[in-house]
Amino acid sequence: MIETGRLILRGWREDDVAAHHAMCADPAVMAYLGPAPSLAESGETVARQRKVLADYRSCFWVLERRDTGALIGWCGIKPGPVGTPIDAEPEIGWSLARTEWGQGYAREAADAALAWGWHEMNLPTVWAITVPANTASRALMDRLGMTRVIDGDFDHPKFADDDPRRRHILYRIDRPAHV
Repeated sequence: MIETGRLILRGWREDDVAAHHAMCADPAVMAYLGPAPSLAESGETVARQRKVLADYRSCFWVLERRDTGALIGWCGIKPGPVGTPIDAEPEIGWSLARTEWGQGYAREAADAALAWGWHEMNLPTVWAITVPANTASRALMDRLGMTRVIDGDFDHPKFADDDPRRRHILYRIDRPAHV
């Protein structure tokens, strides 16, 4: 568990399934990630993240507001997706409920996840991917000090050939010297 001023980043519990499903039911939240999961698929997501945490020591953790205890999204580091240029490499990612956008939670969580990755896992590099149209995530990657890998564009295998989300861009950040 990681605590910040306003958030707790923690592992997933079975009782998170409904909140995850509700967050993902918003088309704006899923615009760049894929179709909204069914309730059963949200359960599979929770189970998958629990396994990643057990195997890897990190995952896309639940973001819980400290003041309300509400699940407002996820953020963390996990192995990159199979079939991509970052297959099994440390990937940082995030997603928040739309009601929480624009309040700095993603930055707060991503900073904490990166610090944890540098200190606890001794990671040399962390990667991030997104679709070119996801300007909000790209802006956060820039604010985090990540650099776009110019020759790193790729087609994500989870999207169909004709899906506009198929093309992805790659960012990276190297371990700071002062860590």
